[in-house]
Amino acid sequence: MKHANWLIVVALVALSGMAAAQLQTGSRIVAQVPFEFVAANHVVPAGEWSVKVASMDGSTLAISNTGEEMGLFSMAIRDEAKEGAANYALVFNQYGDRYFLAGIKLQGSKIAYRFPESKLEAELRAQNVPATESTLLASLQ
Repeated sequence: MKHANWLIVVALVALSGMAAAQLQTGSRIVAQVPFEFVAANHVVPAGEWSVKVASMDGSTLAISNTGEEMGLFSMAIRDEAKEGAANYALVFNQYGDRYFLAGIKLQGSKIAYRFPESKLEAELRAQNVPATESTLLASLQ
């Protein structure tokens, strides 16, 4: 029983440390996106877009454009990079003239969020369409 209590304490300490490195509830990453892109299987227009945590566990992110009064939710997968990101950024995969929101990076953190591949992106990848990664700088608000 003593070992079980000790394991719970260790797990809580580890989880609190991981939560500190994640995108905090209430804060949002904002970027001016100069092209239309696909997010959560929806084509969305260019404009100022923000991303923020929408669930208690951080697995769902809200993506919104206040100028267009448009918003959507997407599942997100938390990844850990080898090095911390130099800036806040939105990451896109580009296939020709089509862009797909692929993830976000958090300045000073090894933690990044990756969005699931959309149906259209999977089709393009299956057709061996060459892809590049584009990164747009963002800010934390």
